[in-house]
Amino acid sequence: MAESVKLLPLPPYSETPKKDFRMNNKPVAVITGASRGIGREVAIYLASEGFDIAAIARSTNSEGMEILEAEVIKRGSEFFPVGLDISCTGCQKEVVSNILERYSRIDILVNNAGVAPLQRNDLLDMTEESYDRVMNINLKGPVFFAQKIAKEMVWLKQQIVDYKPVIVFITSVSATLSSTNRSEYCVSKAGLSMAASVFADRLSKEDIRVYEVRPGVIRTDMTARAKEKYDKLINDGLVPQKRWGFPDDIGKAVASLARGDWDFSTGMVFEISGGLNIHKL
Repeated sequence: MAESVKLLPLPPYSETPKKDFRMNNKPVAVITGASRGIGREVAIYLASEGFDIAAIARSTNSEGMEILEAEVIKRGSEFFPVGLDISCTGCQKEVVSNILERYSRIDILVNNAGVAPLQRNDLLDMTEESYDRVMNINLKGPVFFAQKIAKEMVWLKQQIVDYKPVIVFITSVSATLSSTNRSEYCVSKAGLSMAASVFADRLSKEDIRVYEVRPGVIRTDMTARAKEKYDKLINDGLVPQKRWGFPDDIGKAVASLARGDWDFSTGMVFEISGGLNIHKL
């Protein structure tokens, strides 16, 4: 049976305060897809900014999560590993409740989890199975996860003094640049870009800032299998700054948003792509 998407208040935390209810004074960051690549670097940068880290990944027992835990603890922050397949929208409510049970607050959500198609097929050979998988992980899951956390943020605005919540959607230059051998990925990121816009619009009246961070060609596990292709394209001038992007380029950008450096810029797209956004003849 399909899940209802009717907007209802979330009861687990806001309507059922616990006897030992206390507001944690330290800000809390929730990062999806945190075990590797961009997500891991974002978590490390936010830990450096003083956030406790709720790190979400499909598996909490991985080398990547062990590395992240050590880096977070080294920076004096608490590490809370959370197992979740973001495409399982029916599992999300319990995860949000568990994070709030532990910390009593969520100050920033970084919706980073995403996948590429298992196979790079031409658009005319794209399968429904591949399309559904990519869309569920890259678009549907993040949208409904953001919805659940946004509703808690609205409630927390009434409970915490000087509470300035932020939601960040990590998209891709593929939101606007076509790749016909991974069309489902492009469509998912274009949809997520619009999701960032409508969340920014709706939540502006709640004083919750929402941003889109749009990475370019970033050296991660996802791009590793196309390394030779991108090496040549970059050498031939695809990227004006003539280098790969790295996960820490994105980590620094998200840290700036989390600090409040762009407090009057909700709904903005921050493209971190080495100049791919420049249109030129």
